Formats: sequence, structure tokens, C-alpha cells
Amino acid sequence: RFINLAALHDRNETLFFRIITDHPDETMPIIYTPTVGLACQQYGHIFQRARGLFVSATDRHQVESVLRNWPERNVKMIVVTDGERILGLGDLGANGMGIPIGKLSLYTACAGLHPWKCLPVMLDVGTNNEALLTDPLYLGLRHRRITGAAYDELVEEFIVATQEVFPGVVVQFEDFANHNAFRLLRRYRDRISCFNDDIQGTAAVAVAGILSSLRVTGSRITEQRFLCLGAGEAATGISDLLAAAMVDDGLTPEQARQRCWMVDSKGLVVASRSDLAEHKKGYAHEHEPVRDFLGAVQALKPSAIIGVGATPGMFVLGVTGGIGSGKSTVAALLAARGARVLDADAIVRELYAG
Repeated sequence: RFINLAALHDRNETLFFRIITDHPDETMPIIYTPTVGLACQQYGHIFQRARGLFVSATDRHQVESVLRNWPERNVKMIVVTDGERILGLGDLGANGMGIPIGKLSLYTACAGLHPWKCLPVMLDVGTNNEALLTDPLYLGLRHRRITGAAYDELVEEFIVATQEVFPGVVVQFEDFANHNAFRLLRRYRDRISCFNDDIQGTAAVAVAGILSSLRVTGSRITEQRFLCLGAGEAATGISDLLAAAMVDDGLTPEQARQRCWMVDSKGLVVASRSDLAEHKKGYAHEHEPVRDFLGAVQALKPSAIIGVGATPGMFVLGVTGGIGSGKSTVAALLAARGARVLDADAIVRELYAG
């Protein structure tokens, strides 16, 4: 279905967007998550026609010329990735181009942004994925990722070129690895119109949902304790925005951060741990080490749990309810998104039967 829709996108762009606009529930899971993940893994094998721009490490000192090859000049939105952290799949190199293409399709279908004003870009700096390096159908550069000054200089040249070729264009950083995502956002957020969807976009949606739920319960955000399952870009972005909301409601920044906790693959993020990445340290509080997520829930008793982890098997859900409760529908939706779901009623019946 992904291949068929991609082919339609190439043949008849107007019809493609009419279909996904009229049938969003059926088509969006195909053109974006979760199907786009598999499409990226197989990108070279299902490739039909080039879409978007590939800017590679070999284009150093001529990135502006590459951007000027794009036939449209009124570009308003660029989604760019370097393919190092595609969804929860890791380094997919140039195969990650499926993400900017899919994301911009959503911008057109959901926000009405004209497709001619959208530009998907892949910064091809190599890949450390050995399977791709030996794949004869891989489309990207066949060497390991460039890092350090060479990487930063390419990104800098790209950012400068975007503003020269498409003045005022918004640049969205998508699926960059943690070690680049935070620092690139800090470097460019005050220089150009840009944002990181994994850090800021996810946070905006999550915090909007929490604020809406608080209006229903009549509670204040300063009375809550939040626990994120995951401690990457999404968890940090959500915690930063939650802390900002609590500061607006009267807490100090330190008090606000104390109400946000994280669990990563090694357990609760606490101050005594010596293995923490820089972005986690702001939420590493004084507490006894806790090795797993369930233990953290029992110790902290959070009022809200936010699942943003990519490590499988950390989140186990028990679902209960009688006929008409919607249990089977909810369980199916959660299972489709990778959660382990236990039917609590079935377990109890087995225990009593035994």
C-alpha cells in the first residue's frame, strides 16, 4: 500500500493529496508512522523516483548550488534529517529520506501547506549501519558517518544556504541523534526560524493533552508529578515544556524540574549515576537508584506517566473491563504500537479455574 501511494504521489500529486485528505484515518498510518519505518528500511529496494534533495558530504563548498537546483523558489518549509535516529530504528543513513517526505505530506494534508512550498532534504553524511554499507541497492554514501568539525561545517553551510536561496524558510530538524539534536537546536534557534520536532513538536502535543486533562479534573499542574518512560529527545522536550508551564503557574524553575522524572534503559535517572548524557542531567534528582520502570512508579507515585521510550518491553499494560467497555479495541491499539498488553480478566479466570 505504501508503494502504491508513493507511485500515485509521483503520477498525480493532486489526486494523492485528495485521497489522504479525504481518508486520513486509513492513509496516514501508511504514508507515515508506523509503515514509513519499514519503508525507510527498504528504501533502496522500493525506490521508484527521486523526491526531495540529497545534500551529501561530497557537496561541501557547493551546498548553495545544490539547493538552487530545486525548481521552486517560494519554499516555506524544509524538513531535514541526517538519518542517524530514524524513529526507533536507529541509523538508516540516506534511507531516512522517507521521513521528511512523509512529514511534509502530512503538512499539506493536515495544514494546507502547498506541496510546492515544501522541501524534503537528506543530509547524507554516511552511515554506521554495516548492513546498509554492504547493500548493493543502498542509495547513500558508502562510508562511515563524518563527525566533529567536518559534520558541523556541512550543517553550517547548509543552514546558511537555506536562507540565501529561500529567504525566511523554516527549517525543521527531524530524527537527528541526541548528541546532535540538542546542540544544533541551541546553535540555530536564535539565528533562523527552526525547530526540532522530536524535542519541541512532541512536547507541544503532550503538554497540550495534559493541560486539557487538568481542565477536566480541576487540578493544577503544579500539584502533579510526571514520570517519563524514556529519557531522550522527546522526554527532555516534554519535561522542559512541563517545567515552563509550572513556572508560569508559580513554581521556581528548580521546583518545577523536581516534579519531572525520567526512566531510561538503565533505570531511574538520578543524580548519583555517572553514565548520564548531558541532556538528562537537568532531571537527575537526588534519589535512591531504581532499576526498572515499575519500581520507579511504585517509588515516585506519579500522577501522570508519559511513554516516550524506544526500548522494547519496558511498558507492560494490564487491561480490564466488561462487555462494551472498549477493552478489546484499546488493547489492539496499544499492541499495534508495540506495548505488551495483559488481559487482567483472563489471568484472573485462569487462576480461579486452576
